Amino acid sequence: MNPLSSHPPRTPRTSIISSTSIAHAYGSSTYETKEGTDQLVGDDGEDDDSEEVVEVVEGKIRREEVWREMFLTSYGRDKALKLIQYSIRLYLLFHTSVAASAVLKRPTRPPWELELIKRLHSTASGLSFSRKLLLLFNWLGPLTAIMAQQSVPFSAEQSTEARKKTTNSFVQSLLYAPPPVLLELVHALADDVATFSRLGLFGKKIGIRADRFSDWCWFLSTLVGLVENGVERQMIGNLRQGVESRMYSESMAGATAKSTPNASKIDEKELTRLQKQDYWLYISRAKLVMDLIFVSYDLFHLKRAKESVKTITGLSAAILSSAKLYDRHKNLLLKTLSKAIC
Repeated sequence: MNPLSSHPPRTPRTSIISSTSIAHAYGSSTYETKEGTDQLVGDDGEDDDSEEVVEVVEGKIRREEVWREMFLTSYGRDKALKLIQYSIRLYLLFHTSVAASAVLKRPTRPPWELELIKRLHSTASGLSFSRKLLLLFNWLGPLTAIMAQQSVPFSAEQSTEARKKTTNSFVQSLLYAPPPVLLELVHALADDVATFSRLGLFGKKIGIRADRFSDWCWFLSTLVGLVENGVERQMIGNLRQGVESRMYSESMAGATAKSTPNASKIDEKELTRLQKQDYWLYISRAKLVMDLIFVSYDLFHLKRAKESVKTITGLSAAILSSAKLYDRHKNLLLKTLSKAIC
């Protein structure tokens, strides 16, 4: 593996379908898990009070507070470093094109410019390696989900036979685990082996093979994510059509917000929630498409406009994933502060 390679580490993908066991294995869903499980309050009016509190609190939350909460997690720091890394690569890309067009006018470049470009290349490479270190041991997430399926707990007082049963139970958990969880497990393990190879713990050949295997896992998991995203968007679309049809039928029947206030309010809230879910699913789909294009260039050794395409898709994926993470932490702050006020 080239130690100066800017090949980015792959972050664990959260599941999109929140109603299955796969979603619990990956962690919380993109946005629909928490919002989808919120119960609408009925006639007691508490929901109106909570909405007013949320609106008041939302105006008091500053962007710096949200970014601070993001940077407390390794995933948030990874997104910040990724934005800086691909912004530098985009600048270097434009600088190379401008320098190539100006080479006839000024054949020699000033020393300070050459030194700056050299430092930026080194910075981008260092940020890529730092992100790999931040994402070490991500395989603990899917491994924990698999081990949680075991029915026999392990203790120091267990006999040898009981320990064998526990081992057999773990093997059975591996066999019955959802394929995306197993894919995420081997993907994270391959990423760690490639990172340890760059650190010198394993040989170069092992690192190259692990990186190649990781690319295949990333490619397959991205395809799985696109399929899940399509299924989820179809489900959301059907729910939206049902709510819109019900609202239309009520309006044609002469029902208004004054005659049926609770029903109209619930339908409006449900439609707003579904629209928001569909929006973030669309953002997730765009991010997955960027990842698919990026990894395809490495996996299938595509050469045409390689540097330009990888830089643009990498920066686009960083922006989209950062926007999702920002909104998630903002919603968590809103809920925490709202509960404190209530």
